[in-house]
Amino acid sequence: MIHEPNNWGRFGPDDQRGTLNLLTPSVVLDALRSATTGEVLNLALPIRGATSSPAPGTVPHLPGRPLPQHFMSVDGGDYAAGARPIGPGLRVADDALLVSHHGTTTHMDALCHMWSGDELYNGHPAARVRSYGATRCGIEHAGGVVARGVLFDVPRHLGLGHLPAEHRVSAGELAAIATPRPGDVAVVRTGWPLVWERSREEYWSGQPGLSAEAGRWLAGHDVAAVACDNAAVGGLDGRGMSQEPVEDDLHLLLLHRHGIHLIEMVWLEELAARGRTDFVFVAAPLRIEGGTGSPLSPLAIL
Repeated sequence: MIHEPNNWGRFGPDDQRGTLNLLTPSVVLDALRSATTGEVLNLALPIRGATSSPAPGTVPHLPGRPLPQHFMSVDGGDYAAGARPIGPGLRVADDALLVSHHGTTTHMDALCHMWSGDELYNGHPAARVRSYGATRCGIEHAGGVVARGVLFDVPRHLGLGHLPAEHRVSAGELAAIATPRPGDVAVVRTGWPLVWERSREEYWSGQPGLSAEAGRWLAGHDVAAVACDNAAVGGLDGRGMSQEPVEDDLHLLLLHRHGIHLIEMVWLEELAARGRTDFVFVAAPLRIEGGTGSPLSPLAIL
């Protein structure tokens, strides 16, 4: 059992949803009041892919990860021998999608994605994570997420277009922007995806992200989830690794100790341009039984 403040046992000994339990009907109804104009923004990066094509590599991703592949059955060049007929003069095209979402596209991490020792979040046995999937804390337990989103636009607060790669967002910087309520989704903008179009090498040189102090601050405010436009919520060095001590690793701190789902690689530029701090945040991960995460298309309703 971990000794640092945590949410183990808080929602019952069998809990596999963590702080998503805070999204009670009354909290959800209150969150819906954050919508005032009805404008809907998609916060997902595009998934591009094709056989023998460079398309998947044109979207921000971490190097060395299997990129998404999108196969079509239209001209016989992909996974099937052409579009299949369904009637006289009628044909239909099919798709197949292969996605290793961690580090390659917008996604939500399940509570089984990271653990320490032999226990998952809430003391569930880590031995239940096997090659066929996790029988504890899989992404299928997350369910739909409807919450008040709170945008922490840190670069704007600091007068920058994007944060430098070495920047670690402090709790004080978050507190100067907003104070989340229990059940909110904290959405943190670093602006780092903008670097991708300027230089792939610079994008891969490291990434700004939350400090452990900021992670503890968000956990202390009982957020339901944390979403960020970088690839790991916490910062990364040039090897794609966290530089913090193990006890300060953001995945262990938030997923493992507090049961706070992480949403990574969101696209926040249009949302930031609207100048809104609060909005309705909607996300529905795929019900992948035993999945360590799921591709995601989060929505912001303004």
